[in-house]
Amino acid sequence: MTQENICIMISIVLYLLIVLGIGVWFSRRNKTADDFYLGGRKLGPFVTAMSAEASDMSSYLLMGVPGLAYLTGLADASWTAIGLIIGTYLNWLIVAKKLRRYSSRIGATTIPAFFSERFKDKSRILSVISAIVIIIFFVPYTASGFAACGKLFNSLFGTDYMVAMLICAGVIIMYTMLGGFLAASTSDFLQSVIMTIALIIVLVFGVTNAGGMDQVIENAKAIPGYLSLKDIYVPETNSSEVYGVFRSCSMLAWGLGYFGMPHILLRFMAVEDAKKLKLSRRVASVWCLISLAVAVFIGIVGMALVKNGVMQPLQDPERVLIEISKLLAHNGVIAALVAGVILAGILAATMSTADSQLLAASSSVSQNIVKEKLFPKMSEETTMIIARFTLVAIAIVAAFLARDPDSSVFGIVSFAWAGFGAAFGPVMLASLFWKRTTKEGALAGMIAGGAMVFIWKYGIAKLGGVLAIYELLPAFIFGLIAIIAVSLLTKAPDEDTVATFEEVSAMKD
Repeated sequence: MTQENICIMISIVLYLLIVLGIGVWFSRRNKTADDFYLGGRKLGPFVTAMSAEASDMSSYLLMGVPGLAYLTGLADASWTAIGLIIGTYLNWLIVAKKLRRYSSRIGATTIPAFFSERFKDKSRILSVISAIVIIIFFVPYTASGFAACGKLFNSLFGTDYMVAMLICAGVIIMYTMLGGFLAASTSDFLQSVIMTIALIIVLVFGVTNAGGMDQVIENAKAIPGYLSLKDIYVPETNSSEVYGVFRSCSMLAWGLGYFGMPHILLRFMAVEDAKKLKLSRRVASVWCLISLAVAVFIGIVGMALVKNGVMQPLQDPERVLIEISKLLAHNGVIAALVAGVILAGILAATMSTADSQLLAASSSVSQNIVKEKLFPKMSEETTMIIARFTLVAIAIVAAFLARDPDSSVFGIVSFAWAGFGAAFGPVMLASLFWKRTTKEGALAGMIAGGAMVFIWKYGIAKLGGVLAIYELLPAFIFGLIAIIAVSLLTKAPDEDTVATFEEVSAMKD
């Protein structure tokens, strides 16, 4: 192993030891399932904001988005980023505070439990269906994170993909299983800091080595449609094509996904004081705007480095940040250690999402299926054991799905994002803002939205033309229509359910 690789490895190993230490530290504070899944609702505003954004910005921030910009230019990556920025702000603005109050009022510690308690669903069918949706979409989502870890070590050290992927998965499982929500949230806060450092260093180094900002822009202008939001570069033909309004709107629809992301919504439920969410919103929104803008531009810089002969053309565009970091490592021991920190940022992005996903998925099985539906009298101690066992089992399945080193991180994430956004987003908004919503309406919307993601992607979108849009947009609309139609056709909620809704709505700061 070269000196550069040794320095990089030192930085990465130190990072992994720190997150494991966080897991061990917080393992002593988990006494109940509520502690394990929500940290006892004790998160401060900064940890809430940054852990939510770190768990949101998975490996697609440092791999998917730069790779997309590198390959096709500004249009796809920028419209996606704009949608995510708008969605982030609106989610914090209209959902966070009300969900915190509502979930606390009805005693819900998971998203499936919130839906069941909100509609007083004694059959727990909403919990069970919600849990199934979470498993369906979170397992491949987590697998994409494991795959990103495997790609990282394979690209850096030539390590066998499967070995690297399994080691990273093991670390994620260990600290999440030990420390639960507090460990995941605290490590996510640390990981958001590392991700920020990584983005800034890579951007500055990349621009400098590409010949400066002017040279980066000139290189991009020479590529057809590369710097346009109205056109997109087609690398196969070295030409551009019109991006189109429908395509822009479909990528903006990424923002709709936020309303249904269980691992983000759980942060809202866990904040210590709802009054502090305004500060969290500002911190989260600013970080989201800056990090996504930098990630998009890193892709543009990567293309400039290739055009100037500084970097070889990439077979896998999603490795653009990795390759720039490897260039940095050639500049001495300190630079190699810094490169290691940057590459630890990719691990941070991946792990911060994977740990939250594992918690959300395991809570769905252990709490909403095993305890609520099968064994309601199960003790807290047994519940904790089941929770940890479930977390490991789900991770093993995700690791099995991640065995293909050629899988696309961005592709897997986009599909899972659409699934959650369409299945849970409309139901969450209706639950919080429309008192006429019924249990039957919520169930119909959940099933209709989730099913339409599959139907649109693998059926309707293949017809091409204006129908070939991101599946989240039509599925979200379809789910919302189903909620409204079925709610109006079924018996109105009882007085107690309406009274609770109005009580929460009347709460003031």
